[in-house]
Amino acid sequence: MHFQWYPGHMTKARRMMQENIKLIDIVVELVDARIPYSSKNPDIDQLAQNKYRLIILNKVDMADPELTDLWEAYYKEKGFYVARVNSQKGSGIREVKKLIEQAVKEKKDRDKKRGILNRPVRAMVAGIPNVGKSTFINSFAGKAAAKTGNKPGVTKGKQWIKINKNVELLDTPGILWPKFEDQAVGLRLALIGSIREEILNTSEMAVELIDFLKKEYPGAIFSRYNVEEEGSAHMILEEIARVRGCLMRGSQVDIEKAGLLLLDEFRSLRLGRISLERPDIDSR
Repeated sequence: MHFQWYPGHMTKARRMMQENIKLIDIVVELVDARIPYSSKNPDIDQLAQNKYRLIILNKVDMADPELTDLWEAYYKEKGFYVARVNSQKGSGIREVKKLIEQAVKEKKDRDKKRGILNRPVRAMVAGIPNVGKSTFINSFAGKAAAKTGNKPGVTKGKQWIKINKNVELLDTPGILWPKFEDQAVGLRLALIGSIREEILNTSEMAVELIDFLKKEYPGAIFSRYNVEEEGSAHMILEEIARVRGCLMRGSQVDIEKAGLLLLDEFRSLRLGRISLERPDIDSR
């Protein structure tokens, strides 16, 4: 499969981030805890040079807890501050506030010596589409400060949000990077819903997911669908179609419908808490 999606508005969003980065003290980057490497935009590293950095492992409630431990250690070793957050329920938000204060303490002390007092910390919130930035900001601010939606690209322009007298957030639109060098990254982004589904082949994605589950989470498919995990991924998908009644005229299996069903059940945790990558294999 070939994954590519970089609409024109993303070029504009990247330029806007570039223009505003000089106003910022700390870049708060959200990644999806199920794919903390593939959902991290390498362009942000370039844009945020010489800024304090905080990685938010968001949707942590959906990810495999053991692998989340490994990812937290991985990013801390790289020099990032790291917080684990479930933005929907607000868990981990207090930790984020503490880490922002901790990260910019040195700068605030320096400002104090220069006689610059009471300037709020300015944080830029960044991340790819559909990683949960708006929900995170609403939870962080304690009010509906940013639009939310479960489709990629809800936030179209920048928004400054005053959290309190100490912190201001700059929300930015979700941006991908222009080209996926590694198509496995594109696949993982597609599986969690960060690339518009209209441009993707659902059944091929489902086959890839089955192959992954057979290898990394043996028993997950059998447990959910009572389908044996032997044979090719395509045969397994056909069997899921039969079991779940995804049929066309003449009792022919509807592979596309079965693929959509599998992807939906993966994303809604019906297959369990699953992470799609691990730091020792999938990161560089």
